[in-house]
Amino acid sequence: MRKSISVKGLSHRHPVPNACRIGNMVFSGAVHGVSPTNHELPTEMADQSANVFANMLAIIEAAGGSVEDIVKVEIYLRDSSNRNAVNEEWLRMFPDPESRPARHVRPLPADSPSLVQCEFIAVIEDVL
Repeated sequence: MRKSISVKGLSHRHPVPNACRIGNMVFSGAVHGVSPTNHELPTEMADQSANVFANMLAIIEAAGGSVEDIVKVEIYLRDSSNRNAVNEEWLRMFPDPESRPARHVRPLPADSPSLVQCEFIAVIEDVL
């Protein structure tokens, strides 16, 4: 059975959940760098990156998992040379080099208000 995962403060403008869980698999939609408390998008890359990773954590936990369950992350950057803030957050969330998810970087449109976004896939051990 498919289950929509929606996190208060992170809801989309459209009638779309933050993620979907089916069995032990979780697939996120776009995870933005908005603040979950004031719903604003910071202008600085470091702040958006910190929010993206915090929002990813909130979504996977709402789905019943943890960062250990994340197996793939797609990072979207408006400027692909601007990875330092993303890498700092990446190392904070996934400190063990022997246990990190796969990652791929893709471009965001130049006119996007976001500097960074992500999507992820997770496999949770315990089935609901």
